[in-house]
Amino acid sequence: MPKVLLERRGNVSILTLNRPEVHNCVDGETAEALATSIKSFASDDAAHVLIVTGAGEKSFCSGADLKHADELLAHSFVDESGPMGFARLDPGKPVIAAVNGYCFAGGLELAAWCDFRIAADNAEFGALNRRWGVPFTDGGTQRFARIAGIGTALYLIETGIRIDAQKALALGFVQEVVPAGTVVDRAFELAERVAGYPQNSMRADREATLKGFGMPLRDALALEAELCLKTVEDPELTAGLARYASGDRPDAPR
Repeated sequence: MPKVLLERRGNVSILTLNRPEVHNCVDGETAEALATSIKSFASDDAAHVLIVTGAGEKSFCSGADLKHADELLAHSFVDESGPMGFARLDPGKPVIAAVNGYCFAGGLELAAWCDFRIAADNAEFGALNRRWGVPFTDGGTQRFARIAGIGTALYLIETGIRIDAQKALALGFVQEVVPAGTVVDRAFELAERVAGYPQNSMRADREATLKGFGMPLRDALALEAELCLKTVEDPELTAGLARYASGDRPDAPR
């Protein structure tokens, strides 16, 4: 059975870590499959949004498979992607985490790698790797603070505390909490809406947001102008303005 599944439903791709018997932890083979799947999504012009989730209802991802930790520093994508197969990759398109159950250690990093996070109400989060002296090597030291602020990042990293979905929502790490068993459905609902928008301006806005974070405002505004203003001449925008002029007012997602 493949350790990572990648399927496409219309313009939405769903990547599923498929090791539920070990809480979807990542060994070398899984890391390679993660990197391959992300690169496949990036190159698929018909795939506009990626959802990342874990098989079963108990675990999103419990982090590195510590019984095979040596594999994570030796697989074929480690230099390009990072030990767990994702940290240094950017598909250039929106990615949504559908967090079901345990989201620990490197799984917390995988959730942080995504653009935003929808959590089931049974989800739990924590830097449980702290107990074993395992460092964050897949973006946690950088992305946690960017998402939730440096105080929250250090609170998680230093204490190794285990928190529930509502606490993660209150801290700003999670954007929505939904009933267990519905998280992929909610992520897919949002993904379909995102996939249906004009894509070029969205991807430019996404790139400017990610690249501009931490820059001096003057430089970030220049980056925004460079990346986003060129989409003003995009045929998608022309068509969108024509729809607006005709009275088209699609409902915003809720």
